[in-house]
Amino acid sequence: MKSIAPPTQVFHPETDTRRVRAFAVPDADYSRSLPDTNPGPTPRMERNTLSNNGITDGTERAVLENMLDRNRRELIDTARGLSESQARLRLVASLTTPISLIKHAAAAERIWFQRFWAGLEESECDGYSRRDEGTFTVADDETLTEVIAEYERASELSRTIAARFTLDDTKEDPGVGIVSMRWTLLMMTQEFARHAGHGDILREQITAPVRRWRELLTGLGRKRRGVGEPRGTSEPGELADDRRR
Repeated sequence: MKSIAPPTQVFHPETDTRRVRAFAVPDADYSRSLPDTNPGPTPRMERNTLSNNGITDGTERAVLENMLDRNRRELIDTARGLSESQARLRLVASLTTPISLIKHAAAAERIWFQRFWAGLEESECDGYSRRDEGTFTVADDETLTEVIAEYERASELSRTIAARFTLDDTKEDPGVGIVSMRWTLLMMTQEFARHAGHGDILREQITAPVRRWRELLTGLGRKRRGVGEPRGTSEPGELADDRRR
């Protein structure tokens, strides 16, 4: 059996069927032509996130903290299960990758809870805490598992620090002004929800092409062998016309 390797560029399967047909091999079993290298859909896409592990009726503080924790988990889920190379794949002009989003989130935890609310100096924090693009930097020897663990540690410390304050406690930030703990919890929830959306899109771009190629080529192989096709179908003629174009 002749194996078909997918092209390096991403294409739109629904509109580029002629390109798929151009690579076709008669009577090939395309379901075995591509390795199953993608980890599948994002875990958060497989469940109803509004009804699982969520507090929907409780004190204001309980709801706010639970919503923040849920979005922390959602962000982690966008990268969990990816390979090291997939987690570092850059698909946009910025430094945004699945792993760098989690690295950035860990720094955001330190900036707002360790530096701002706890008043720690940079040297006293448990990792990078400057407000610059360095928050997205991941060392070559860092693994996705290590970066996720780093974020979880920073998040746990944030919970400890936040517990020292009431929702109405305030501090002044030079760039923002007077902010309360309530505002901080809401802002961090917004931050991580936005980045979880970024991570979802990146994961789909990374994992969908291989999965879609498998679906397309499997279906094309079945058509070439006449599986499930009624007699007299015009498909062979259409394919012949496409080859001549």
